[in-house]
Amino acid sequence: MHVEFTGRVIEWRGPSPFYFAAVPAEQAADIREVAALATYGWGAVPVDARIGETAFTTSLFPKDGGYLLPLKNAVRKPQGLSAGDEVTVAVTVQL
Repeated sequence: MHVEFTGRVIEWRGPSPFYFAAVPAEQAADIREVAALATYGWGAVPVDARIGETAFTTSLFPKDGGYLLPLKNAVRKPQGLSAGDEVTVAVTVQL
């Protein structure tokens, strides 16, 4: 399953900062339809993702009925992304 979305980069400040892009509700609902086939525990959904020219593999984290896409420094920095920036993401759920 392939999904594209645009969302804002958000920062979660825990013991160390983490950055995420929230999957919009419409696309999250589409992902939820196949999540049971892909999840490997606690609702995380493995995906291949692309932002601009940067491709990476990660997992969507379930959050409040939706999903968050983690954005490591190795992904954010080449694209010049910071908290509050809008980002367009293409993800393919690994079934």
